[in-house]
Amino acid sequence: MAEKPYLYVDDNGSYRVFVPAVRTGSSGTTWANGNPAGRSLPISDFHVVRPGDSAASMNAALAAGKNLLVTPGTYPVNQTLQVNRADTVVLGLGLATFVPQGGIDAMRVADVDGVRLAGIMFDAGTGGSNVLLQVGPAGSSADHAANPTVLSDVFIRVGGSIAGRAVVSMEVNSDDVIGDHAWIWRADHGNPGTVGWTVNTGRNGLVVNGDDVTMYGLFVEHYQQYQTIWNGERGRTYFYQNEMPYDPPNQAAYMNGSTEGWAAYKVADSVTDHQAWGLGSYAFFNVNPSVANARAFEVPVRPNVRFHNMVTVSLGGTGTIRRVINNTGETVNSSRQVTYLTTGP
Repeated sequence: MAEKPYLYVDDNGSYRVFVPAVRTGSSGTTWANGNPAGRSLPISDFHVVRPGDSAASMNAALAAGKNLLVTPGTYPVNQTLQVNRADTVVLGLGLATFVPQGGIDAMRVADVDGVRLAGIMFDAGTGGSNVLLQVGPAGSSADHAANPTVLSDVFIRVGGSIAGRAVVSMEVNSDDVIGDHAWIWRADHGNPGTVGWTVNTGRNGLVVNGDDVTMYGLFVEHYQQYQTIWNGERGRTYFYQNEMPYDPPNQAAYMNGSTEGWAAYKVADSVTDHQAWGLGSYAFFNVNPSVANARAFEVPVRPNVRFHNMVTVSLGGTGTIRRVINNTGETVNSSRQVTYLTTGP
């Protein structure tokens, strides 16, 4: 675990950014016994991004070895933001928001050590991006265990503000990445004309291809196929919150081959080691309450693949989830709206 970087003023009245160190086997705060471990960076190491700044100016600063401190605002970007240097910090204030233009990917992080991305939202543009945030290119394989990339308070929205579209919202290809609080959301409501089954389209919320990736506080909601796909080994998730898409118009539009719907969390059949604790998935098929989803969680049956403390809910009895994990767990629907399962599969 590593806590989020933060802006502060030092004893000399100068702005600085503190980057807390990665900790293992720890609990509690970092400051209880004095100053926390980490590094303090002068504001001169940062390009301060202000409304009106272009993607070109941000990329030029990154290429020159600067970090980014992004002040509150919404930033249309017509170039993919390229974070290529190890230990780069991109810190957003006031939920600074990047909106990709013309169908580009919003940000790509190279397969390097120690990148810190914090306090940023990616809002899908109307052009239809392939991936909004990519951490490591496809095929990444470097070992970052000693200095992992950390994503703190990183949020993604598809629709709701504008009629945005994206195939995949977040793709993690690097190994050892830590995520601490991510809300990855295909909108179920928002401004008129920005939400609908064929309007704010989004196939998958999170795809993890890297090994040894850990997620704390992972929220993935309303995507149209598998919402989370985990292909990497030794993944760990601590708290997962999910709502299935509200808006399938009928069952035929929400089928995975011959299977009703798509699991909220899919661990690939090839994975041999995966653990998750505290998971909830909820159905509210308000456009067509007759829609059903076969299961909330879908995983291979192997000794080291275990999910702990699960719940499924049919919110107000509006829609059906037939099983909790694989073919285990009671059905939730209008007759039984909540079911719990301690462990599975």
